[in-house]
Parts: sequence; structure tokens; C-alpha cells
Amino acid sequence: MTAAREWEITSEEEYLKGELLSQVKHEYVAGRVYAMSGGSANHSAVASNFIRNVVGCSQSRRCRTFTGDLSVRIEQASGVAYFYPDASVVCSPVDGDSQFTSEPVVVLEVLSPSTRRVDETSKLQGYLSLESLQVCLLAESDGPLVTVYRRKWDHFAVEVYEGRDAEIPLEEIGTALSLEDLYDGVE
Repeated sequence: MTAAREWEITSEEEYLKGELLSQVKHEYVAGRVYAMSGGSANHSAVASNFIRNVVGCSQSRRCRTFTGDLSVRIEQASGVAYFYPDASVVCSPVDGDSQFTSEPVVVLEVLSPSTRRVDETSKLQGYLSLESLQVCLLAESDGPLVTVYRRKWDHFAVEVYEGRDAEIPLEEIGTALSLEDLYDGVE
């Protein structure tokens, strides 16, 4: 029997350089690099609907809405992590050449069978540890159901919105998001 191969540790600098050259996105957790899986048409539709519906409101608050190509850097006790949310809103300056932000105000993760476990555990805990984060949305990819984690003083309150007639208030960026709009075109 052979010994299990140990994980190779990659530095942050090596990871960021590699992401510039790679055709596949990777997430980074405490020196370990993980390739990201692709998403379904529904997954992509929910993310793009979110961006389409909040971009104007976020701009009026001097915030910017980003696609899943901008990663979020998180400092954790176990080490630094870089996660790619499906969409984010950032209200602090982001340099045009930057590969990441450490200060999202709103983060959207669209859940799918292949990502659910990680999205609802390590990624969620990482996002909730960010001082800047006000709202984290976990949206189902196959139907109008969104779990919202909203900052309330020193903790996050959990809110659940279900059905196409539900509307998520997003005062943090000066808007509201209807599930009818978020799930437009989703089968």
C-alpha cells in the first residue's frame, strides 16, 4: 500500500499569478487550491438577473456590482482564503487591475448540488467574518427561495424569502430585489 500524497501548499502570490493565466477559476484556502465546477443555465440566470437588477441602485450609492470574476479575500484563523461569489457589491474603491476585494457589502452565492455543501459552510462563514459585509444571499438555482444573512449589530440574522411574489429589501444599497426578477427565465 502506498502512502497518501500530501497536499501541495501554494503561496498567495503563486495562486494569484496562476489565476491570471488559467482558463479555469480556482478558489484558495490556506495554501490549497481547488478548481471550480461549472454551473447550470439556471445558476447563471440567477446570478446575471441579480446583477441586472441591482447595478443601477448600487451605482447611485457609489458602489459597484461585480460578476463572479472578482474574488473575495478573507483572512481566517486557518489562513487566507479567496472565494469567487456569483456576484458582489462593493462600496469601497477597487483598483481596475485588482483580482480581488476584501470589502464586499453584499455577496450572492447561487446554490447548486455540486457547490451547496461548501457554499453553506466554509464560504458562508468566511463571508460572515468580513467587517464590510452587510448582506449574504444564498439563492437556490432551481426555484424562488433565498436565504439572507443580514448584519444586525454584532451578529447576522437569518431571513428566508420564498415564492415569486416575495421581495428582499436591500436598504444597504438602496433597493429591493423581487424574486420574480431574480428568477426571471429560470425553469
